[in-house]
Amino acid sequence: MLARQLLFITGMMMSGALWAQTSPVPPRSGLHLASVNAAIAYAGDNTPLVGKNAHRRVPIASLTKLMTALVVLESKAPLDEWLEFYPRHKPAAANAYSRIRKHSELKRGDMLRIAIMSSENFAAYTLARHYQGGYDAFVKAMNDKARALGMTDTHYVDPTGLSSDNKSTAADLVKLVNAVYQHPEMRDYSTTEYYRAHFREPRYSLSFGNTNALVHRKSWGVSLSKTGYLDEAGRCLVMVSRMQGKAVITVLLDSLGSRSPMGDAGRIRRWLDTGRSGRVAAAARRYEQKRNAQFASSGATPDIASQ
Repeated sequence: MLARQLLFITGMMMSGALWAQTSPVPPRSGLHLASVNAAIAYAGDNTPLVGKNAHRRVPIASLTKLMTALVVLESKAPLDEWLEFYPRHKPAAANAYSRIRKHSELKRGDMLRIAIMSSENFAAYTLARHYQGGYDAFVKAMNDKARALGMTDTHYVDPTGLSSDNKSTAADLVKLVNAVYQHPEMRDYSTTEYYRAHFREPRYSLSFGNTNALVHRKSWGVSLSKTGYLDEAGRCLVMVSRMQGKAVITVLLDSLGSRSPMGDAGRIRRWLDTGRSGRVAAAARRYEQKRNAQFASSGATPDIASQ
């Protein structure tokens, strides 16, 4: 009798272990998000745990700068080298106002930091201008790297994200985040809360703040972050943060209003913890319906993945 009981308990334990391996999360109700397109994955895994229109190709605004940073870091160019802010050799696709003075200089590493944490467009542009081979070679390197990472639905036309022709998918951006996350500099630069950059020729200083409010909240354990916004792209957020004791990648594309990505991040964390995601505001639901209708009228193939 005792032997049969032990056999039964052992079988239950083995069954539970198998379930834990094949089911990364317990059964839950649907995850409701305000963002029109999204993907959530565990860091190190390119397969989304859950997706919402995860393969829909859309403008990604300043999330573009993640690839810009990856190309700069993998070029092995010295981060302590002083670089000049050249005047633009071609007009920006959108408003590119900057407080940085033309012809002043900043170290490459500091330039990369403010491009990522504060989404400084002139800094991202200047990093590309100083790439070996020049600006066009830099954009080509961005697309070459995307292909190497298996980002088959991604295309870049500029290093800043000011052009709405920079397009990707939430699923592709998971792959990019996993590649960028391997660089300690990016984990440092992207989560810097405040930074004062010191320029020369002429000598002056400017302060910059992180564009992701969750970076300032220690309880979130944010270890990688990038925000983006264009009218065509909506509010966008890519982040790696601690959820359930694990590093979780959150990719949110095309949200209504600056608070929507923050709300979605909270819904994702609550969903992972409790299986409940909460409600999405009516205005956000109407925005999603409008965006989906626009996408359908464009003739693109719909991708309404299960949540």
